[in-house]
Amino acid sequence: MSVKQYLGTQPLNMITRYNSRVQVEKECVSFIGAPKKHPYDQTKLLLIVDAFTNDTLFYEFKLEDIMQVDEETGLATEEGESILMAKIWVRRGALALRYEPFEVDDPPKYLKDSELLHQTLSEMEQRP
Repeated sequence: MSVKQYLGTQPLNMITRYNSRVQVEKECVSFIGAPKKHPYDQTKLLLIVDAFTNDTLFYEFKLEDIMQVDEETGLATEEGESILMAKIWVRRGALALRYEPFEVDDPPKYLKDSELLHQTLSEMEQRP
């Protein structure tokens, strides 16, 4: 599955979770970003970090590992595109994935350093 398919998934509008038994600051770690539905696994969510920058990356978490969700102030671009932001509290010790596009080189070139990656992602965005 391409990066564009992951980043283009639907927003996760209905995540409401609060567990009064959990002391989130002691038992969890927080991540802030834009929650999205996983493109093919209903038991997981994606959290897009820095969605409007050239350093976009995202995390994949199991829903069962999310102990609490706090709504944050949303973001908007000059073009009027807006995105819901949330603070996700994830159980310590949970396993998650971090996805970050990069160009294979020695050393690897990440989005901010790779002209090829910028060009490829720009071309993908222009396709219908």
